[in-house]
Parts: sequence; structure tokens; C-alpha cells
Amino acid sequence: MDTAEPRRIHALVSGRVQGVYYRASTRDEAGRLGLRGWVRNLPDGRVELEAEGAAAQVASLVAWLYQGPPAARVDDVQVSEQAPSVNEASFEVRR
Repeated sequence: MDTAEPRRIHALVSGRVQGVYYRASTRDEAGRLGLRGWVRNLPDGRVELEAEGAAAQVASLVAWLYQGPPAARVDDVQVSEQAPSVNEASFEVRR
């Protein structure tokens, strides 16, 4: 995959990922990488997100998702590819 080509992923992160600033930290990391998309908590305790941008930056975010912020404990990250979208101008936390 060309690292400059746009890539969009959907991810589900499980573990201790709510109440530990996972969403805010994901938003900050995605912003640092210049990505667009969103992140939100799910009722079942997981965190869901979609991120889009240059493939190399998306890959960097995916690698970061496995670690998360210091208080998090990530047990699993499920990533699927999505069709690119132009709906977001930035990366936001959804409630």
C-alpha cells in the first residue's frame, strides 16, 4: 500500500479503555498525526473509532491504539478497512 494514499479504518478497542482518558488521548494522537475521524465509548465498555488520512499516519495510530494512554490496559484491537470519506474536517470525540 502506498503510504501517501488515503486510508480509513474502523477500530474496536477492548480492555480497560473507558475512564482512563483513552478517547481524549486518541483524539490528541490522531490530531498530532493529522488524521480526521472520530472516537467514542460503547455501552459494552469498548472504544470505537474511525480514522482517515495518509496510510503511514493511520498505521502509526493503529500501533498507538495497542498501547493507549498510561492508565489504559488494552486487551484487543480489531481493525477493518473502510472506504475513504470526506465527511470530517478534524478528529473529534463523540458522546
